[in-house]
Amino acid sequence: MEKPSTARIALKWGLISAIFIIIYTVGLYITGHFKTPALSWIPFLLLLFGIVMSLREFKLINNNFMGFSEGLGLGTLMSAVCGLIAAIFNYIYITFIDTTIIQQMREMQVEQLEQQGLSSEQIDQAMEIATRFATPGLTFLFAVIGYILFGFVFSLVVSAIIKNSKPELDF
Repeated sequence: MEKPSTARIALKWGLISAIFIIIYTVGLYITGHFKTPALSWIPFLLLLFGIVMSLREFKLINNNFMGFSEGLGLGTLMSAVCGLIAAIFNYIYITFIDTTIIQQMREMQVEQLEQQGLSSEQIDQAMEIATRFATPGLTFLFAVIGYILFGFVFSLVVSAIIKNSKPELDF
């Protein structure tokens, strides 16, 4: 029997997960809740859902077998696809659709630093450093890397849980 294509499954579930993440992100941007740190973790739960579904599909079409390394590779590839699509959308959104997002994030950071009791000089210095890294291009890069790293870790765990290796000898 022909081995199922991990690339096809990774593309399918990467796209599905990215669509859910994009819808969620747009909702956060429109409502202004993107400033709430606790809500920023939900896209990673959606990524985890996509990893679980992609590994389950691979295992199902592979006669209920999936090795740990197959699961790890598939989950990481799916995360890269998802992260790339979501990061491209985010780049387009903050660069062309709502250019105030980055400025709103900077204002939120200033408020947080003021609440911590930092002097205006310390705040200016911190914001100068943050401004260098808060560009749409670097945001894109960090998003892709973040999705891949989180996806790798999630894939390690999920693959270890649902793996079912083929027996070494068939008699």
